[in-house]
Amino acid sequence: GIFVCAFFCCSWFNVTMAKAQENSADIGNWLKLIRADGIGPVTFAKMIKYFGSAERVLGASVSELAKIDGIGFKTAERIASTREKFDAVAELELAGKLDVWLVNLADERYPPVLKRIYDPPPVLYVKGSLMREDNLAMSIVGSRQCSLYGQEQASRFAHFLGSAGFTLCSGMARGIDTAAHQGALSAGGRTIAVQGCGLARVFPPENKKLFELISESGACISELPLEAEPLAVNFPPRNRIIAGLSLGTIVVEAAPRSGALITARAALDYDREVMAVPGKIDSPLSKGAHQLIKQGATLIESVEDVMEALGQIGEQLEEHVSSAAAEASARAEEPLFDASKLKLSDAEKKIYDYLTKEPSHIEQIIAETNLTPGVVNATLISLRLKGLIKQLPGSLFAKG
Repeated sequence: GIFVCAFFCCSWFNVTMAKAQENSADIGNWLKLIRADGIGPVTFAKMIKYFGSAERVLGASVSELAKIDGIGFKTAERIASTREKFDAVAELELAGKLDVWLVNLADERYPPVLKRIYDPPPVLYVKGSLMREDNLAMSIVGSRQCSLYGQEQASRFAHFLGSAGFTLCSGMARGIDTAAHQGALSAGGRTIAVQGCGLARVFPPENKKLFELISESGACISELPLEAEPLAVNFPPRNRIIAGLSLGTIVVEAAPRSGALITARAALDYDREVMAVPGKIDSPLSKGAHQLIKQGATLIESVEDVMEALGQIGEQLEEHVSSAAAEASARAEEPLFDASKLKLSDAEKKIYDYLTKEPSHIEQIIAETNLTPGVVNATLISLRLKGLIKQLPGSLFAKG
């Protein structure tokens, strides 16, 4: 219920582009403060509320800082001794070179749905654009070592939700996350990738092209400094952002102890919907999703199930959900995506027409289409990103 007014008041049908390159006011002071020792999102919010601005916190004495609820004298000393340590000027210069802009919690461009969680990131680094329509977002997460079935379901749901006007959020990791972003892109939809490292890096590195495509038709975001490495400790906090950006989280394949389940738990903590796609009962990859279903997550098989799980919002959106997408999601035997609705280059069309459901080896594709190996390689990647074909082990390709 709390999102209906927030979402519909934003009139997402009249999409307004965010000013893509202007940093929030006073961003340098916000950066210095959030990088000081002993300050996390909750403490940061308390300090801003108490002092009124980041500038005033930076100028406060140790005894003044210690007056804030939850900050003892020792923490106040640590904050005071490290609050000028971070080089905000150099960071903002690098951001400019990388075409990254920074938005803080006080800025109206900050995602309102994320702002409602109890520990929102004070500062977000953004490569791409944030738009009003992103208030209508769903997350799809799952295992890095996923099955072909899991990949197809992630791509399928992302495609149909993207077609219906949802922004798709995920973590750009290998496996389910990558398939979800690709599915949204293939529908011409918006997608947001939340990185567990700084935006000067791409993780995993093989997703460099995907990173660029996402930043062109959505945004790659992070709360971490630009040069931050993809350390294991960064991923649970990253998962809370994925959950916080979305009205609901869909889990597709996950081991019983996995990042996807951390995202699902964060979604529950933030009073968001949690949904799970069922899998094979004898697959270890199904255990996490099935565990969630046993604990009360909504079992979903179609976009209609997602709408139903979203309750009031789903009811108000149903008329906007493409009937074609709804029909296709209910009929598994039909192609996942309609190639006729996508603009394909001559090479893409030639290779797509050649491929069938039966796998073909890349050498066979080169020989049969008379295209150069370079063109075939590039075209196969493009068709995979559009969700039209799938790659199988051993350099084999087949229609999706």
